[in-house]
Amino acid sequence: MKSRENVEPAVPASADGSARLDDTNINPATGLATDYLNHFNEAVMLLEMFASCPDCIDDFLAWKPKSYRQHFDGSRFKDRQAAIIAYEAADPEVRKNLDALANTMNALLEGTRVAMRLNLPRAKSRNLADRTARALKPLIAHAGAVINGDPAAEDVQPEVLQATIDALLKR
Repeated sequence: MKSRENVEPAVPASADGSARLDDTNINPATGLATDYLNHFNEAVMLLEMFASCPDCIDDFLAWKPKSYRQHFDGSRFKDRQAAIIAYEAADPEVRKNLDALANTMNALLEGTRVAMRLNLPRAKSRNLADRTARALKPLIAHAGAVINGDPAAEDVQPEVLQATIDALLKR
C-alpha cells in the first residue's frame, strides 16, 4: 500500500491539472465515497429502532445486501457514475479491504435477517438486533477509515472479520 503522502488520486487529473473529483463527495486519494456507508447505517438504524418499534422489522427484512457498485447503480447520489468509475480505478488493495469489510457487514446483516424471519421470541429478536447493531458500528467506522485513506485502516484481516460473523451468529 502506498503511504498517505505519496497517494495519487484514484481518478486522473483533468486537462487543467485539477482532480476530477474535487466537486464530489468522493475521496480523491482513494477514489471511494462514504455514501456507501449509508447503506449499512440504514440497517443499523432499523435494528436500533426495533426495541421501541417492533413494526420496523418489516423494513429491516426488506433491506438487501449490496456491493459498492450495486449501491451506486441504484442510488440517487448525484455523482454515482463518478463513484463507480473512481472505485474501479482505485488501488486494488484499498478496494479489497473495503470489499472485505462490506462482505462481512452484509453477511452479518443477512444472517440476522434470516434469524429474524424465524419468528424468534421478542426478547431474543431484540437481543439479536442489539448485538448486530453493536457489531456493525466498528466495522462501519473501519470502512470509513479505509474510504478516507487512513493508514491505520489498511490492515483488514479476513480471519478476524469471519470470527466476528461466527461469534454473532453462533448465539
